[in-house]
Amino acid sequence: MDLQQTMEQKSFVVVGDTLNPEKFAYKIKQAMTEAGYKVQCVGKELQSINDAEGDIDIIDLCINAKKGLQLMKECKKPFKSVVLQPGAFDDELVAYLKDNNIPYIEGCLLVGLKLYPRQ
Repeated sequence: MDLQQTMEQKSFVVVGDTLNPEKFAYKIKQAMTEAGYKVQCVGKELQSINDAEGDIDIIDLCINAKKGLQLMKECKKPFKSVVLQPGAFDDELVAYLKDNNIPYIEGCLLVGLKLYPRQ
C-alpha cells in the first residue's frame, strides 16, 4: 500500500501524544479529523491499539520506536497497514514488521492530506 492508497482508507489509529498541540501526533489527529477521517488515538487517550473501537484500516506510529514496537507486539486487532512517521522507527521495529509480514510504509499523513485530499 502506498501513501495514496493509505489516504483512501477511512479508519485511522494515531499513536503518540495527541493532546499536546506542539506534537505531530496532535497535528495529524486534528488535520485527519477535520478532513473527515475516523481517528482514534493511542498514547495519551487510549492505552492500547486493542482499545480502539471498531475496524482499523491504518495504524499511524508517531511515537518513540521502542514504544511503537511494544504496542505493535501487543496488538491483536486486525488492520491493513502501518504508517511509520519520520523519526518514529528504527531497525528493530522495521525488522519486526517485515518478519511478521505486516504491510507498512514510511511516510507522513500530513503530506498525504496535501497530496491526496479527500473528494
